[in-house]
Amino acid sequence: MQYRDLGRTGVRVSQLCLGCMMFGGKTDPAASVEIIDRAIDAGINFFDTANVYNRGRSEEVVGQALKRDGKRDRIVLATKVHGRMIENDPNGLGNHRRHIIQQCEASLRRLQTDWIDIYQLHRPESGLAIDETLRALDDLIRAGKVRYIGTSTFAAWQLMEALWVAKELGLNRFVSEQPPYHLLDRRIERELVPFAQTYGVAIIPWSPLAGGFLTGKYRPGEVPPEGARLAGRDDERTKALFAERSFGVLEVLQTMAAEKGVTPSQLALAWVGQQPGITAPIIGPRTMEQLDDNLGALDVSLTADDLRRLDEVSAPGRAIVPYYEADFGPSRYRWI
Repeated sequence: MQYRDLGRTGVRVSQLCLGCMMFGGKTDPAASVEIIDRAIDAGINFFDTANVYNRGRSEEVVGQALKRDGKRDRIVLATKVHGRMIENDPNGLGNHRRHIIQQCEASLRRLQTDWIDIYQLHRPESGLAIDETLRALDDLIRAGKVRYIGTSTFAAWQLMEALWVAKELGLNRFVSEQPPYHLLDRRIERELVPFAQTYGVAIIPWSPLAGGFLTGKYRPGEVPPEGARLAGRDDERTKALFAERSFGVLEVLQTMAAEKGVTPSQLALAWVGQQPGITAPIIGPRTMEQLDDNLGALDVSLTADDLRRLDEVSAPGRAIVPYYEADFGPSRYRWI
C-alpha cells in the first residue's frame, strides 16, 4: 500500500479509500466489521461514509468497528452532510448552518468519536450563499469537532468561488472533492483536475467502476444478474449506461485485463488511481471477495500503450455516459 498527500494538508492517506455505503445495509454489521478489519490489515487508513447511508446505520457500524483496539486513532475518517435525515421538516436537509451543526453532532454520536477528520458537503446547493455554509463548517473546525472540510460532486467554478470566499473571510477552506470518475465519464479532466492540481485540492473519485458496470457482470441484451446493483433499474441513467458504446469500452477493458491476467474491475480501478491529480479512488465492497478483488488493483501497472488503447475507446475529458448531474446552476444569492 502506498500513501499519498491529502491535497495540501500534509495528511497521508492510503491510495485506496474504503467506501462504507454498503455497511449496515446490504452488508450486515458482522460482515461489515470483517471487511473493515481486512482493509486495515491491508494498509487502508482512509474511510468514507455519510449520514444518509442506510439512514445512519453505516456510521454506526463504522463507529463500532473503529472503537475496538484503538483503531480510530489510525484512521482518517470522512463523512458527509446534505441529504434529508429528518422527514416532514423543511429544514431537515441542505447546506445551511442549522442542518450542518445538527447533523455533525448526530454523526459524531453514531461514529462514537470526538472528531471527524474530513466533513464533506454531499452535494452543492446553488440557491444558498456559500459563506453561510463555510462559516458553519469553520465553527466546527474551531470547536475541534472537525479537522478538515471537503465537497462531493462540486463543479470547478463552485470550488473556486468557495476558495475565494474563504480567503476573503479568513475561514478554513475545502481541502478535497469527491467527483464521479471512471472510464465512461471523464468530464473532470477538463476543469476540475487542473483546478485541483493548481490549488492543492485532493481528488477522491467515487464510483470508479461505474456502479459495477466495469466489473463485466453485465452483458448486452441480458437481464442484470439478481442481487447486482443495477438489477431491476429502469431509469434514464441506467438505460444510457447499457448503451452500445459503454459495452464497447467494456469489451476493450476485458480484453486488456485478460492479457494482463487480472480482472476488468482491477484494471478499471488501477486506471483511475493512476490518472494525474487523483489522490485515492473510493472502493465500495459489499462482500469480502469484492474487497480482495479491489485490493488486487494495487498490483496492476499501466503502460503508455495501455493508456493509449483505453483513450481510443474512452474519450478523454468527455462522457460516454454522463454519470451524474449535480446542482451546478447559478446561485440565487450573491456573496456579500
